[in-house]
Amino acid sequence: EAQVVESGGGLVQAGGSLRLSCVASGFTFDDYNIAWFRQAPGKGREEISCIASSGGTYYPDSVKGRFTISNDNAKNTIYLQMNSLKPEDTAVYSCAAGPTWANDYSDYPCKYLKLWGQGTLVTVSS
Repeated sequence: EAQVVESGGGLVQAGGSLRLSCVASGFTFDDYNIAWFRQAPGKGREEISCIASSGGTYYPDSVKGRFTISNDNAKNTIYLQMNSLKPEDTAVYSCAAGPTWANDYSDYPCKYLKLWGQGTLVTVSS
């Protein structure tokens, strides 16, 4: 069964760093585009990064310069390095994968996603 599993969340002080991992099983990331999302308490889901199988990366202004998405295809893992964390970054972080072919003709490389993880909680204390 194809699935993705996140890990690496935890409690960190403001200004600190965390690295989240998204591991694929049952398929390989080589032909998939991957996105990270977060959902803070009482708020909607926000996409915070996307990495295409070509290596292209995308970030919204809210995290640009602080968060970095990267891949390690040998480990079938996508990472999200989060630096200079703020209390408003507190949320459940999830990754999602979509086949590259399904996104090739869309206007955004992470538009079509079909495999979602359960998420990992990140809490940033002030």
